[in-house]
Amino acid sequence: MDLNVLPDNPYLLLTPGPLSTTKGVKSVMLRDWCTWDDDYNGIVESIREQLVRLSTSASGYTCVLMQGSGTFSVEATITTALPRGGKLLVLANGAYGRRIAQIAGRLDLDFTTLDSGDLNPPDLDKIANTLEVDPHITHVAVVHCETTTGMLNPVEEIGRLVKHYGRSYIVDAMSSFGGIPMDMADLNADYLISSANKCIQGVPGFGFIIASQCILEKTEGNARSLSLDLFDQWRVMNQGKGKWRFTSPTHVVRAFARALEELENEGGISARFARYTANNALLIKGMKELGFTPLLAQEYQSPIITAFLNPEHPKFEFFEFYHRLKKRGYVIYPGKVTQKDTFRIGNIGDIDTQHIEGLLAAVKESMYWQPDG
Repeated sequence: MDLNVLPDNPYLLLTPGPLSTTKGVKSVMLRDWCTWDDDYNGIVESIREQLVRLSTSASGYTCVLMQGSGTFSVEATITTALPRGGKLLVLANGAYGRRIAQIAGRLDLDFTTLDSGDLNPPDLDKIANTLEVDPHITHVAVVHCETTTGMLNPVEEIGRLVKHYGRSYIVDAMSSFGGIPMDMADLNADYLISSANKCIQGVPGFGFIIASQCILEKTEGNARSLSLDLFDQWRVMNQGKGKWRFTSPTHVVRAFARALEELENEGGISARFARYTANNALLIKGMKELGFTPLLAQEYQSPIITAFLNPEHPKFEFFEFYHRLKKRGYVIYPGKVTQKDTFRIGNIGDIDTQHIEGLLAAVKESMYWQPDG
């Protein structure tokens, strides 16, 4: 890993994606690819196969890639999985769970939301009670790592409940897949959604959905959108052996293929999880020593991104702090929590503990509201 900041890359992205990528990932985008070429379609097929293998050791799963940001893939899944007459239960505890509800509302789907607030995981008893009393609910959706706060939701426990009540389960693993070990079969997930520019460490441009094939095959005609028809995208990609219905993001796909190679070379998801966890532990320890307080209790904290409370000082202003850090080569994220003033620091991407140590030194230098800042 090159610790030197490149002249054309003057800062590290300490965000939940887009994130800092390797030279190898960047370099493969210098070549153009024809979308009708067998070589390119072979890359697409290899990606699909690898993603299924990374997601589960069980059989019966398939993968489909979808153009756009991760939200496009979430919307494609929700609006294709849910049949006419179906009803969605959204488990929300942050901006991204609420975005699923927003998608459902915008398209006039039948849905209900259990919102546990930004600082608590979904309530398992309330989920069980809701599924017990409302037989119209056909699908349940939850975000695994809610990057509003960095909270890691109990998707396995929720999955057991969902299957106990015979419903279909959708897991938005946008910011966790590839960085946290998981198995779709253990989660009881029928759909798992993620994006190229998260823990696999590719660049933005497409998302992907790993799904139970027998369940996906039953969704023909459900989609409320032509371009976001998940079933039809899968059908064409499956029959065409890597062909996309509409123009594919060729450079991004090639970069993602390289990112998958680099994930394997690193030692797979378990090794990446260990690196992210070490980054997170060092970050929290160092920030506490500098006087910052994490938003979440440690039991809820993911290794993906960490929210910190803004210092209670009249001189502190986030964007002043942000620009001081940026001048020193580090970009962080503003907060999204409504009840408290926070900022967020990501632990994923092409970074390790030496980068975190550099960030902590830059934070100390940027604390202008302190007497020695």
